[in-house]
Amino acid sequence: MARKPRFILPGIPQHVIQRGHNREPCFYSEDDNRRYLENLHDAAKSNSVAIHAYILMTNHVHLLVTPGHAHGITHMMQDTGRKYVRYINRTYKRTGSLWEGRYKASLVDSEAYLLTCMRYIEMNPVRAGMVKHPGDYRWSSYHSNAGFKNNLMIESHPVYKRLANSVEQRQHAYRELFNKDLDQEDLHAIREVLNQELVLGREDFKDKIEQMTRRQTRPGESGRPKIEDGRAIYYVI
Repeated sequence: MARKPRFILPGIPQHVIQRGHNREPCFYSEDDNRRYLENLHDAAKSNSVAIHAYILMTNHVHLLVTPGHAHGITHMMQDTGRKYVRYINRTYKRTGSLWEGRYKASLVDSEAYLLTCMRYIEMNPVRAGMVKHPGDYRWSSYHSNAGFKNNLMIESHPVYKRLANSVEQRQHAYRELFNKDLDQEDLHAIREVLNQELVLGREDFKDKIEQMTRRQTRPGESGRPKIEDGRAIYYVI
């Protein structure tokens, strides 16, 4: 089966997830987490990718990033993955694959969903029952975005900067966003488009991306045809 082509649009954020092979752990110790973040930081800088949010879970990674050029994210993930897998295999005297195939990614309509996606990522350990608050989990960008710890890897997106005029007010406003849970509709939408590698956004944003890329941006229905130029095109998902 042919690989699904990626959306390659510099300047538009993408929500990225990479899972461990067979959902097995990718991180076994705090040293592993630190090494992955070092590798990721170096790869992001060398490939002109801005990182806005991240979470390192036991068996998967979430990132919210904006590429500066067409293949920035792909090269960043390849560079990070190669170095980290070599480190893991050498450290734990193992061989074989660490990752479950290639990463998945969905485009994000920043004006409507950037902050929602950041909250989704940083709330992962809370939803998993690992901690009661995102601030209690060490391996995420929450501490930086909420103003508790400086993290040179994090680059603030313009939408985040518009939360308030000063840095302190901005960080306070961001913390306030976590006083309520994400809507179930938002949770479902984020998971659905990420699994299918589509687009998270408003309808007009999806229309714009479809016109730019000539690609489907919305989840399809099995056997449900989309008519183009008088021909029925079936999306089976």
